[in-house]
Amino acid sequence: MTRNQPSRWRTGFTLVELLVVVSIIAVLSTLGLLAVRSMRDQSHIVACASHLRQIGLAMQIFADDHQGTYPDTSHTTSADKAWIYQLEEYLGDFEQTRICPADPNAKQRLKNKSSSYLLNSLVFVPPLDAFGAPAGPARNKPSRLPDPSATILVFIAADRAALHPGDDHTHSDLWKSWAAVLRDIAPDRHQRRSSSNSSRGSANYLYADGRVQSIPAHEIKTKIEKGLNIAAIPGVDR
Repeated sequence: MTRNQPSRWRTGFTLVELLVVVSIIAVLSTLGLLAVRSMRDQSHIVACASHLRQIGLAMQIFADDHQGTYPDTSHTTSADKAWIYQLEEYLGDFEQTRICPADPNAKQRLKNKSSSYLLNSLVFVPPLDAFGAPAGPARNKPSRLPDPSATILVFIAADRAALHPGDDHTHSDLWKSWAAVLRDIAPDRHQRRSSSNSSRGSANYLYADGRVQSIPAHEIKTKIEKGLNIAAIPGVDR
């Protein structure tokens, strides 16, 4: 009997080996996409915070130049001269600074000459009674805010809000429910993972002392559901 010849090395992959390789590539691709998305989300948060800090500084300088008064909203001036345009000369890259990089409506807001950011109406809109008469002093001055470090000046606009220059402020006095808050602002603007769950993610907030803070949406929701209006001015009854 003749001895068997040595078998040659097989070339190519078996089906099992091919499936394993494909699975590994899929996992690595997923991890890579998640890492890229996380980096993008973080860069949006940082850039947005930088924009708000620039706006905060511009507001303070504007107030110093205008008898200690902040810029006007569309309640007291025309839409094309509302607050963000009053700050234009105080902001470096105005077109970039007035838009949040995570705003899905960024192009539309740029086209409409509006902003991704909204003023707190409890600070910037004069209080009126049922007949439209002044119901107390306006709070649109740094000197009239008892606790600047706890007073929010600027919010990030909701997707369906502030698409036009005249839509430049919140309606904070109506924030009796989470749904009312979501009509004005986007507490989940950053790191959004589900469009159906608005309590995920976070947003940046500009305070009257110039500080910018990122707050998780679920913390804002908890406060609202407890009857605590995050837009309220500490030490002021309104």
